[in-house]
Amino acid sequence: MTTTPTRTVPPYRSALHPARAGFGRLLRAEWAKFWTVRAWLLVLAIAAVVTVVICQLGASGSSVGGGPTIVLGPGGEVVHDSFRFTHRALTGDGTVTARVTGLKDASGKGLGPWTKGGIIVKSSLKPGSPYAAVMVTPGHGVRMQWNFTQDKAGPSSDLAKAPQWLRLKRLGEKLTGYASVDGKKWTLLGEVGVGGLGRTVQVGLFLAAPDHQIVHRSFGGTSEVAGSGQATGTFDHLTLQGESTDSTWSATDVGAPPPNGPNSRPGTTTVSPAGAYSLTGQGDIAPDENSPDMLQMSFQGVFIGLLFMATLGTLFVTTEYKRGLIRTTFTAAPSRLRVLAAKATVTGAVTFTTGLLATAIGFTLAQKTLRSNGFKPPEFPDLSLLENPALRAVVGSAVLLSLVAVLALAVGVVLRSSAGTIATVVVLVILPQILSFAFPLPAAQWLLRVTPAAAFAIQQGVTYYPQVQHNCLPESGCYPLTPYHGLAVLVAYTAAALLLAAWTLRRRDA
Repeated sequence: MTTTPTRTVPPYRSALHPARAGFGRLLRAEWAKFWTVRAWLLVLAIAAVVTVVICQLGASGSSVGGGPTIVLGPGGEVVHDSFRFTHRALTGDGTVTARVTGLKDASGKGLGPWTKGGIIVKSSLKPGSPYAAVMVTPGHGVRMQWNFTQDKAGPSSDLAKAPQWLRLKRLGEKLTGYASVDGKKWTLLGEVGVGGLGRTVQVGLFLAAPDHQIVHRSFGGTSEVAGSGQATGTFDHLTLQGESTDSTWSATDVGAPPPNGPNSRPGTTTVSPAGAYSLTGQGDIAPDENSPDMLQMSFQGVFIGLLFMATLGTLFVTTEYKRGLIRTTFTAAPSRLRVLAAKATVTGAVTFTTGLLATAIGFTLAQKTLRSNGFKPPEFPDLSLLENPALRAVVGSAVLLSLVAVLALAVGVVLRSSAGTIATVVVLVILPQILSFAFPLPAAQWLLRVTPAAAFAIQQGVTYYPQVQHNCLPESGCYPLTPYHGLAVLVAYTAAALLLAAWTLRRRDA
């Protein structure tokens, strides 16, 4: 059998005598090339103006007011702090111990995974005051939580179900949590410092049952499955070691809604002759994640502005291919990879600088408009431009705009077509964001994980805590990745596109 040898096609080499130029001279040449084309300057200016205008228009169309009274936690964050509490005062150091024997739904509509029953040390009965608690939950096992935003899971699956012994030991502002399956061998859950407790605190049993809602979305519509936030917890072996001014245990609804209110369901506490306690109540002890994302609402213009940045990055390279000027460029600078690097550097620098100016101005104006529309402290704290998360969102949005421009430039090198390049970038970056509003939630969240649209998470201002059940809806501004991880997805796509462009330049004729 005769085989035909495979011939390797050598990279393209110009037959013309090349001029010698370093990377610095290439940068100056590409910089001069950019500023001498008025159309590119016009696109850059339009991108900045449109970004600012749309940010302002988006903020103008948003308003808030007339909501319920808010509760602020020790860190100034908006929180939920309502629960059934069986308590006594503890002066100084001491230890409270109890056994959780069961949790059950009190309404017949399903027990929520974050229903909480356990023991708590709280500075006072005032909603939002500092605390630490150890608890049993139906869906997440034994936990130790403190000051609303902090959560720590139990160390093993053996501590996942009731009956469960729990213990909290106070030593000054240091609180130590323990759990046990038999009341003899104790497992350390955590040791935390909680400031602002004061000398006398309230300790005892608590029961909290938040309303829970699961959203199912399909191509045919959206459905919701809601569960009532009311549960009953049973406890026994309640003991308190330490100095107390109370001779008996008292029962209170902390943070209860107003009497006869639409959500008012007073809790109950019963005690059996054998010393078993039954608490029925509702509410939650957790951060409030239902407020609108005031930070993200200030950057709605970025979504439109990136269209112009993508166009600019495309034209910066495809115009030379269309007019045949790319051969002149490669003749003057035979190192094609250096030319690509110079073009990418100029494109990235110009679009980042313009994007930073536009997003900073757009954010500042949008914040003023939102303030006038009711988004005011304390529920919506002032966001300083020079502090996180606002600084992260402003700079990150500028990086997003510049990365999209560089991505378009790299795709333009590969496709050599303005229309094809812009369409490709739109499909990669913009289309997933639009489709995520209509796709079933698993598919929508998958799109926002694996496509460059994940980078919009850099604008997210609401912190989503794992100890709070929430439906991560794209239309509500929730992204499955953290801000920096989302931006890293776009960085990876841009880097891959540049590598493909470099390979293409070395393998193809100009």
